Amino acid sequence: MAVMNVNPTRMQLSKLKKQLVTAVRGHKMLKDKRDELMRRFLELVRQTRELRDKVERELELCNDHFVNASAVMSKEALDGSLLSPKQQINLEVGSKNVMSVEIPQFEAQQRTANDGDIFPYGFAFTSFELDDAVMALNRVLPDLILLAQYEKSCELMSAEIEKTRRRVNSLEHVMIPRYQETIKYISMKLEENDRSSRTRLMKVKDMLLDKAHGYSESAR
Repeated sequence: MAVMNVNPTRMQLSKLKKQLVTAVRGHKMLKDKRDELMRRFLELVRQTRELRDKVERELELCNDHFVNASAVMSKEALDGSLLSPKQQINLEVGSKNVMSVEIPQFEAQQRTANDGDIFPYGFAFTSFELDDAVMALNRVLPDLILLAQYEKSCELMSAEIEKTRRRVNSLEHVMIPRYQETIKYISMKLEENDRSSRTRLMKVKDMLLDKAHGYSESAR
Protein backbone atom coordinates (compact mmCIF):
# COMPACT_ATOMS: atom_id res chain seq x y z
CA MET A 1 0.00 0.00 0.00
CA ALA A 2 1.55 3.32 -1.10
CA VAL A 3 1.96 5.99 1.55
CA MET A 4 0.52 9.47 1.16
CA ASN A 5 2.65 12.24 -0.29
CA VAL A 6 3.01 14.29 2.92
CA ASN A 7 5.85 15.88 4.86
CA PRO A 8 7.09 13.61 7.69
CA THR A 9 6.56 16.09 10.52
CA ARG A 10 5.10 15.68 14.00
CA MET A 11 2.26 18.04 13.14
CA GLN A 12 1.41 15.96 10.09
CA LEU A 13 1.64 12.78 12.19
CA SER A 14 -0.82 14.16 14.74
CA LYS A 15 -3.17 15.25 11.95
CA LEU A 16 -3.09 11.82 10.29
CA LYS A 17 -3.76 10.04 13.58
CA LYS A 18 -6.88 12.15 14.08
CA GLN A 19 -7.98 11.42 10.50
CA LEU A 20 -7.41 7.70 11.09
CA VAL A 21 -9.63 7.77 14.18
CA THR A 22 -12.34 9.54 12.15
CA ALA A 23 -12.01 7.02 9.30
CA VAL A 24 -12.27 4.05 11.67
CA ARG A 25 -15.34 5.55 13.32
CA GLY A 26 -16.90 6.31 9.93
CA HIS A 27 -16.16 2.77 8.75
CA LYS A 28 -18.01 1.30 11.74
CA MET A 29 -21.00 3.60 11.25
CA LEU A 30 -21.22 2.82 7.53
CA LYS A 31 -20.88 -0.90 8.19
CA ASP A 32 -23.70 -0.77 10.75
CA LYS A 33 -25.80 1.22 8.27
CA ARG A 34 -25.11 -1.33 5.51
CA ASP A 35 -26.08 -4.25 7.76
CA GLU A 36 -29.30 -2.58 8.91
CA LEU A 37 -30.20 -1.58 5.35
CA MET A 38 -29.61 -5.16 4.23
CA ARG A 39 -31.85 -6.49 7.01
CA ARG A 40 -34.68 -4.13 6.08
CA PHE A 41 -34.14 -4.75 2.38
CA LEU A 42 -34.43 -8.53 2.77
CA GLU A 43 -37.60 -8.13 4.82
CA LEU A 44 -39.07 -5.83 2.16
CA VAL A 45 -38.10 -8.29 -0.58
CA ARG A 46 -39.97 -11.03 1.29
CA GLN A 47 -43.08 -8.84 1.60
CA THR A 48 -42.80 -7.85 -2.07
CA ARG A 49 -42.58 -11.48 -3.19
CA GLU A 50 -45.63 -12.44 -1.14
CA LEU A 51 -47.62 -9.46 -2.42
CA ARG A 52 -46.59 -10.12 -6.01
CA ASP A 53 -47.83 -13.72 -5.74
CA LYS A 54 -51.13 -12.44 -4.35
CA VAL A 55 -51.50 -9.80 -7.09
CA GLU A 56 -50.74 -12.33 -9.82
CA ARG A 57 -53.47 -14.63 -8.49
CA GLU A 58 -55.94 -11.75 -8.32
CA LEU A 59 -55.08 -10.57 -11.84
CA GLU A 60 -55.48 -14.09 -13.14
CA LEU A 61 -58.94 -14.17 -11.58
CA CYS A 62 -59.76 -10.80 -13.18
CA ASN A 63 -58.66 -12.10 -16.54
CA ASP A 64 -60.85 -15.20 -16.15
CA HIS A 65 -63.87 -12.99 -15.42
CA PHE A 66 -63.18 -10.79 -18.47
CA VAL A 67 -62.80 -13.89 -20.65
CA ASN A 68 -66.17 -15.16 -19.41
CA ALA A 69 -67.73 -11.75 -20.04
CA SER A 70 -66.35 -11.62 -23.58
CA ALA A 71 -67.81 -15.07 -24.20
CA VAL A 72 -71.40 -13.89 -23.56
CA MET A 73 -71.10 -10.30 -24.82
CA SER A 74 -70.01 -8.96 -28.18
CA LYS A 75 -66.75 -7.04 -28.41
CA GLU A 76 -68.62 -3.86 -29.31
CA ALA A 77 -70.94 -4.17 -26.31
CA LEU A 78 -68.05 -4.94 -23.96
CA ASP A 79 -65.93 -2.03 -25.19
CA GLY A 80 -68.89 0.34 -25.08
CA SER A 81 -69.72 -0.64 -21.49
CA LEU A 82 -66.24 0.32 -20.29
CA LEU A 83 -65.89 3.44 -22.43
CA SER A 84 -67.02 6.09 -19.92
CA PRO A 85 -65.83 5.37 -16.34
CA LYS A 86 -67.58 7.18 -13.50
CA GLN A 87 -65.05 6.52 -10.78
CA GLN A 88 -61.62 8.15 -10.60
CA ILE A 89 -58.55 7.31 -8.51
CA ASN A 90 -56.32 10.11 -7.23
CA LEU A 91 -52.82 8.99 -6.25
CA GLU A 92 -50.92 11.02 -3.67
CA VAL A 93 -47.17 10.44 -3.56
CA GLY A 94 -45.18 11.08 -0.40
CA SER A 95 -41.94 9.76 1.01
CA LYS A 96 -40.51 8.26 4.19
CA ASN A 97 -36.88 8.36 5.30
CA VAL A 98 -35.45 4.92 6.05
CA MET A 99 -31.73 4.95 6.91
CA SER A 100 -31.21 8.09 4.76
CA VAL A 101 -33.17 6.53 1.87
CA GLU A 102 -36.29 8.41 0.75
CA ILE A 103 -38.69 5.60 -0.10
CA PRO A 104 -42.05 6.44 -1.72
CA GLN A 105 -45.40 6.31 0.01
CA PHE A 106 -48.45 5.95 -2.27
CA GLU A 107 -51.97 6.72 -1.08
CA ALA A 108 -54.93 6.21 -3.39
CA GLN A 109 -58.24 8.00 -2.91
CA GLN A 110 -61.45 7.50 -4.87
CA ARG A 111 -63.16 10.56 -6.28
CA THR A 112 -66.52 9.43 -4.85
CA ALA A 113 -67.35 7.23 -1.87
CA ASN A 114 -70.16 5.42 -3.69
CA ASP A 115 -69.10 1.80 -4.30
CA GLY A 116 -71.51 1.58 -7.23
CA ASP A 117 -69.49 4.14 -9.18
CA ILE A 118 -66.94 1.47 -10.08
CA PHE A 119 -69.42 0.26 -12.70
CA PRO A 120 -69.31 2.62 -15.70
CA TYR A 121 -72.46 1.12 -17.23
CA GLY A 122 -76.05 0.21 -16.51
CA PHE A 123 -76.97 -3.39 -15.65
CA ALA A 124 -79.71 -3.86 -18.21
CA PHE A 125 -77.54 -4.89 -21.16
CA THR A 126 -74.47 -6.35 -19.47
CA SER A 127 -73.69 -9.73 -17.94
CA PHE A 128 -72.89 -10.60 -14.34
CA GLU A 129 -69.54 -11.92 -15.55
CA LEU A 130 -68.56 -8.33 -16.44
CA ASP A 131 -69.70 -7.20 -12.98
CA ASP A 132 -67.46 -9.84 -11.39
CA ALA A 133 -64.54 -8.72 -13.55
CA VAL A 134 -64.93 -5.05 -12.59
CA MET A 135 -65.28 -5.88 -8.90
CA ALA A 136 -62.23 -8.15 -9.00
CA LEU A 137 -60.20 -5.44 -10.72
CA ASN A 138 -61.33 -2.92 -8.12
CA ARG A 139 -60.22 -5.26 -5.32
CA VAL A 140 -56.76 -5.80 -6.80
CA LEU A 141 -56.06 -2.10 -7.40
CA PRO A 142 -54.87 -1.26 -3.83
CA ASP A 143 -52.51 -4.23 -3.91
CA LEU A 144 -51.16 -3.11 -7.30
CA ILE A 145 -50.41 0.34 -5.91
CA LEU A 146 -48.77 -1.13 -2.81
CA LEU A 147 -46.72 -3.49 -4.97
CA ALA A 148 -45.45 -0.53 -7.00
CA GLN A 149 -44.47 1.18 -3.74
CA TYR A 150 -42.64 -1.91 -2.48
CA GLU A 151 -40.78 -2.49 -5.74
CA LYS A 152 -39.62 1.13 -6.02
CA SER A 153 -38.52 1.02 -2.38
CA CYS A 154 -36.52 -2.15 -3.07
CA GLU A 155 -34.85 -0.46 -6.04
CA LEU A 156 -33.86 2.62 -4.02
CA MET A 157 -32.67 0.61 -1.02
CA SER A 158 -30.64 -1.68 -3.27
CA ALA A 159 -28.87 1.32 -4.81
CA GLU A 160 -28.13 2.76 -1.35
CA ILE A 161 -26.80 -0.60 -0.13
CA GLU A 162 -24.44 -0.80 -3.10
CA LYS A 163 -23.24 2.77 -2.55
CA THR A 164 -22.68 2.13 1.16
CA ARG A 165 -20.90 -1.14 0.41
CA ARG A 166 -18.47 0.66 -1.92
CA ARG A 167 -17.74 3.26 0.77
CA VAL A 168 -17.15 0.58 3.39
CA ASN A 169 -14.77 -1.29 1.09
CA SER A 170 -12.94 1.91 0.17
CA LEU A 171 -12.37 2.78 3.82
CA GLU A 172 -11.53 -0.78 4.85
CA HIS A 173 -9.18 -1.71 2.01
CA VAL A 174 -7.79 1.63 0.81
CA MET A 175 -8.10 4.64 3.11
CA ILE A 176 -7.53 3.08 6.55
CA PRO A 177 -4.52 0.97 5.43
CA ARG A 178 -3.07 4.03 3.67
CA TYR A 179 -3.43 6.12 6.83
CA GLN A 180 -1.80 3.33 8.86
CA GLU A 181 1.11 2.93 6.44
CA THR A 182 1.69 6.68 6.27
CA ILE A 183 1.63 7.00 10.07
CA LYS A 184 4.10 4.13 10.32
CA TYR A 185 6.35 5.73 7.70
CA ILE A 186 6.32 9.15 9.39
CA SER A 187 6.98 7.59 12.80
CA MET A 188 9.97 5.73 11.43
CA LYS A 189 11.31 8.87 9.73
CA LEU A 190 10.93 10.89 12.93
CA GLU A 191 12.72 8.21 14.96
CA GLU A 192 15.48 8.14 12.36
CA ASN A 193 15.77 11.92 12.49
CA ASP A 194 15.92 11.80 16.31
CA ARG A 195 18.73 9.25 16.22
CA SER A 196 20.60 11.33 13.66
CA SER A 197 20.15 14.44 15.77
CA ARG A 198 21.44 12.69 18.90
CA THR A 199 24.43 11.37 16.97
CA ARG A 200 25.26 14.85 15.67
CA LEU A 201 24.89 16.36 19.13
CA MET A 202 27.23 13.76 20.60
CA LYS A 203 29.80 14.48 17.89
CA VAL A 204 29.54 18.24 18.49
CA LYS A 205 29.94 17.63 22.22
CA ASP A 206 33.04 15.49 21.62
CA MET A 207 34.52 18.17 19.40
CA LEU A 208 33.90 20.84 22.00
CA LEU A 209 35.37 18.71 24.80
CA ASP A 210 38.35 17.82 22.68
CA LYS A 211 38.96 21.46 21.82
CA ALA A 212 38.53 22.65 25.39
CA HIS A 213 40.24 19.85 27.37
CA GLY A 214 41.94 17.62 24.87
CA TYR A 215 39.65 14.66 25.31
CA SER A 216 36.23 13.52 24.10
CA GLU A 217 33.19 12.13 25.88
CA SER A 218 33.29 8.96 23.75
CA ALA A 219 36.88 8.21 24.75
CA ARG A 220 36.10 7.91 28.48
